[in-house]
Amino acid sequence: MATIARIQPRALVRASGGPRYAVALAVDALGTGLLRPFLLLYGVTVLRLSGPVTGTAMTAGIVAGLVCMPAVGRWLDRGARSTVVAASMLVRVLGVALLLAAPAGHVWLFATAALFLGIGNQAWPAAHAALVATVAHGRERDTALAGARALRNAALGVGALLASVCLAGGTTALRALAAVTALAYLAAAALAWSVHVHAEPAETAPAEDRDDEPAPRMLALLCANVIYVFCLNVPEIALPLVLVTQLHASPVWSAVVFVANTALVVTLQVPVTVFMSRFPRRTVVVLSGVVLAASYLGFLVATSLGHDWGTPAMATVSVVCTIGEIIYAGSATALVTALAPAHVLGRALARFQLSTGFGLAVSPAVMTALAPLGPAALWGSLAAATLLSASAVATEKDQGTRPGVGACRAG
Repeated sequence: MATIARIQPRALVRASGGPRYAVALAVDALGTGLLRPFLLLYGVTVLRLSGPVTGTAMTAGIVAGLVCMPAVGRWLDRGARSTVVAASMLVRVLGVALLLAAPAGHVWLFATAALFLGIGNQAWPAAHAALVATVAHGRERDTALAGARALRNAALGVGALLASVCLAGGTTALRALAAVTALAYLAAAALAWSVHVHAEPAETAPAEDRDDEPAPRMLALLCANVIYVFCLNVPEIALPLVLVTQLHASPVWSAVVFVANTALVVTLQVPVTVFMSRFPRRTVVVLSGVVLAASYLGFLVATSLGHDWGTPAMATVSVVCTIGEIIYAGSATALVTALAPAHVLGRALARFQLSTGFGLAVSPAVMTALAPLGPAALWGSLAAATLLSASAVATEKDQGTRPGVGACRAG
């Protein structure tokens, strides 16, 4: 049984990249929270584009961002760390600048802006995980990844709250929010770059052969991850859809579920990850799938209770779903960093982000297609697919564990 780590704030900040990097994460997330929930509104209200055109442009940006991931992985495997993180933030600065420059009705500038925003949003998770894996090791690395997620969720929530307050100002306020977002991304990029973290080349393989050695396939984990990440969109898409259209509940309930989800992630992500460090990472990933599947079945039962009891029951079960999300988020990326050899860590994380991005992209369409077919179709399908994914992860054989990362230099 592994030794359980203790939560030490200073050590956690150090393992996450240091104080400057922690501030960079917070500033970047604050900027993202200011704009991301209202990017669709910006296209519709400020640029006067139609809803379908705006949504298509945003989806194309996400897909294009995923296409760029192999290149990001190879860049990371050449030793870059803080430079890639800073680049992912600077790309989004360019995207926001194009938003501000786009005249009304100009769909191509909006689509290009969404493209750069999508590239930055997809590249950042892999780059961040690679940086943390370079400066922290073992279970300390897992806790650092969890701490960064908690910090990011808190800053995202604050940014979204500030943006909601500013929306009363109409199109002028939306443009101002975009400008503030660009400044936040720029400041975060400068802070992240100033950390100067770079991984030394691995000593276990010749430099000319290192780029040709493939990353671990982890096929079952990557395929399962596509299903697992559906849980991230349940509070934002599936639950509001069911609560409003099937249980005829007030939209306030959807807001309560979303706020509770954010609060639980912020407060419990690190403690739960530390507690679960007593178990093997693969076992924890499997457990998260079981908890998520149980919550989906709980939603199925809750919808059968009718409006009076069903609505509070759905809100209650959402807590179980969030716990499953927290367990999954604290173990999945950590498992990838533990399995991948140091010299192919970037490509392994890029593949993992590809599966995450694909799952996030298709889950809204899947959920909205299944919901009209009834609760059994929606929640039963999600529960079955998640259990099947957990079984696949449990039976997959590890190809070996990741050796210690080569020496790194941190300014």
